[in-house]
Amino acid sequence: MTLLDSKGRLFGKVSILDVAAALIILMVLFGIFLYPGTSGSVAQVGTTTQPVEVDVMVRGLTSSDPEKLFQTIQDSETTNIIIRNQPYGQVKVKNVQKLPRSTVAPQPDGTVKAVPDPRPELNYTIDMLITLEGDAQITDTGPVFGNSKVKVGTQIELDGDLYNFNTSTVDVRVLENS
Repeated sequence: MTLLDSKGRLFGKVSILDVAAALIILMVLFGIFLYPGTSGSVAQVGTTTQPVEVDVMVRGLTSSDPEKLFQTIQDSETTNIIIRNQPYGQVKVKNVQKLPRSTVAPQPDGTVKAVPDPRPELNYTIDMLITLEGDAQITDTGPVFGNSKVKVGTQIELDGDLYNFNTSTVDVRVLENS
């Protein structure tokens, strides 16, 4: 049996044109999925960044020692953030504020009053308001950290040496360059 017959088939079974088409398709797939391209777009070149403060709220974070966790976050100067499963990098932890846990208690006169929640399981939970500061690109639609827009309601994951949890953005403030 010859390698190439009179009709252009390899070993009399497969057309040489089919083999060439398959090789071209494989090279295109390799180029799309495996060959790393440049990150970012040309539109980002020359954009300016400004400092941005982002307030994130943590509600009902469970820990065996909430005070130690609070102190760890408060003492850390920076933390890593992940927005929409895209790691951004480090931002400054500007402020950490512990929020009270309260419940309503009906009063004899029919009114209600907010009192500290007496449930013992809440000794293992903490609520916090954390202010983060970092540089972001300012676009017409708001600040952008890396390639992710940050707006009220955006889920941000905080990742430190001893913690990793999700938060929700409650405020975004663009600061003036100093």
